[in-house]
Amino acid sequence: MKDLIEEMQDVRRRVEDGTLPAGKAKVVRLERSYPASAEEVWDAVTSAERIPRWFLPVSGDLRLGGSYQLEGNAGGEIRVCDPPHRLVVTWVMGEPTPEDSSLVEVLLGPADGGGTRLELVHTAVVPPEMWDQFGPGAVGVGWDLALLGLWAHLTGLALGSPEQLDKDPGIRACMTASSSAWGEALAATGATPDDVTAKVTATTAFYVPPLE
Repeated sequence: MKDLIEEMQDVRRRVEDGTLPAGKAKVVRLERSYPASAEEVWDAVTSAERIPRWFLPVSGDLRLGGSYQLEGNAGGEIRVCDPPHRLVVTWVMGEPTPEDSSLVEVLLGPADGGGTRLELVHTAVVPPEMWDQFGPGAVGVGWDLALLGLWAHLTGLALGSPEQLDKDPGIRACMTASSSAWGEALAATGATPDDVTAKVTATTAFYVPPLE
């Protein structure tokens, strides 16, 4: 569990305001490095065969201009595909929207000391009631888990099935730590301590409910 928590702590997180064609947006940024080449990381992030090994089963036409669907999760269109440097996709839960309201960008480059630096930027028009309740942790914790899964995949560590992970004490501790870390990122924007505490509490309760 200690190694997993340390991996979560290696992620640099930022919260910003942004804009999209659909309106004012919120931006969450995650940045971390991997002990692998950019080509290897790119293949893990874009290969239909490898994505299910660390994230979710995926279907679709995985090419520039094509579409994708993650099982039980988001889908969308592939807007930019510049291997092994930059990938941009729309990120839609449910029915597609007429204007871009949620974009995910992945950037790869050399990391200090070797390996590959990955930056993930999720820009989305967020319903005010959702942001008011959860803040950046609503999506941030999920992305933290995804990047942790990618690290495990690239280093040959088996984390287990989704059903096992939901009850795994180490993963639950990681989600709790991630929720707190996103609270710190929110606090850096000038949010009040009470606001940060309320959002972290709600996010943690959502991702780490009591076990039956």
